[in-house]
Amino acid sequence: MKQVFGASALAVLLTFGGQTVSAQDFGKGLEAAQVGDFETALREWQPLADQGSASAQVMLGWMYDNGRGVPQDYADAAKWYRLAAEQGDADAQFSLSTLYDNGQGVGKDNL
Repeated sequence: MKQVFGASALAVLLTFGGQTVSAQDFGKGLEAAQVGDFETALREWQPLADQGSASAQVMLGWMYDNGRGVPQDYADAAKWYRLAAEQGDADAQFSLSTLYDNGQGVGKDNL
């Protein structure tokens, strides 16, 4: 996910553990990141990622993977990608596999 942003589509509503959260929060983070305001993006996405949003988890992984608004940390990137990948997110699965292929933040594994 080295591009600016992958194919993370916005849903009308995201549900986390019985709590309904408007996709507007994710959208605010996306709009902020698109103009380089990663502090706002992190503030919007962190709670959503903590509540289980695969889309927000992918975006946090991307931020850590690329050092956007946070110190570059491949282990943290792998953590967030893994959480989203386990939910079936294809972008996260690809990004996590790239970290394994390069041995960044995880043990190198080309298989």
